[in-house]
Amino acid sequence: MRFELQYGDHVVTARESGTPVVALETTIVSHGLPRPDNLRVAREIEQAVRDNGAVPATIGMVGGRLVVGLSDKQLTRLATGDRIAKLSVRDLAAAAAAGADGATTVAGTSAVAAAAGIEVFATGGIGGVHRGASATFDESADLVTLSRTPVAVVCAGVKSILDVPATLERLETLGVTVVGYRTRRFPGFFVTDSGHDLDWSVSSVDELARLLRARREQGVHAGGVIVANPVPAQEQLDPELHDRVLQSGLSTIEAEGITGKAVTPRLLAHFHSNTGGRSLAVNVRIILGNATLAAQLAVAVAR
Repeated sequence: MRFELQYGDHVVTARESGTPVVALETTIVSHGLPRPDNLRVAREIEQAVRDNGAVPATIGMVGGRLVVGLSDKQLTRLATGDRIAKLSVRDLAAAAAAGADGATTVAGTSAVAAAAGIEVFATGGIGGVHRGASATFDESADLVTLSRTPVAVVCAGVKSILDVPATLERLETLGVTVVGYRTRRFPGFFVTDSGHDLDWSVSSVDELARLLRARREQGVHAGGVIVANPVPAQEQLDPELHDRVLQSGLSTIEAEGITGKAVTPRLLAHFHSNTGGRSLAVNVRIILGNATLAAQLAVAVAR
């Protein structure tokens, strides 16, 4: 069995014709959204990319093969399967050797996208430093991966369940560029404003494209760029409700003794059940907005 990257037919055609491509992750499909909404939303995300002039390359592993540009049949398999591994960078080779089905995280997707020569990636929110990390050293692999992966990640910041200021400090230390899209404040995923300032901001897609071009042409910065795209204020989760549910969720995971990579899905499920589904609706709006911006950016870079 050979383990090199496989490309969906639509991605092969896009590469041959010079059509811009946007990478998409699968963890949100397999682990981040409830069924049956997950498959419907995954298709809507791909369509948002198409509607804005680019080709979606949803990345995942099927039967041990890393696929850049899943077919709808493969996407359905990852959305409905019961034993879908969650694949960060460290897991890719082991899962391939085991012949596993797997959904790639932000780190895993970024690494595969870079290997495939895809410069723009859309996701909901990236991972970061977990609360209490000074004792547990619990930090997402997304941060280190982005420090050495030349991909622009369009996201709504880091999930507000994490330690946002510590995450920003780590991103600075790791040399990852963070730029706000039409904002000088770092977004807090479910909420528009996390309460933390940004050093850099752009007001248009063309400015973002110039930033990526400068990074490429300078040949100095080998890492990625985080494009922080906040959910519009009128579409965010009510901040008071957000804070109240977050505190109760943190108390819950502490009482249940949940740690490591199980924390994020447990807290997201807590948000869903304790906001009457409103957090899920915001989550979907976030990823669709990011897919739209990422496609526009990919088109601008190609132009």
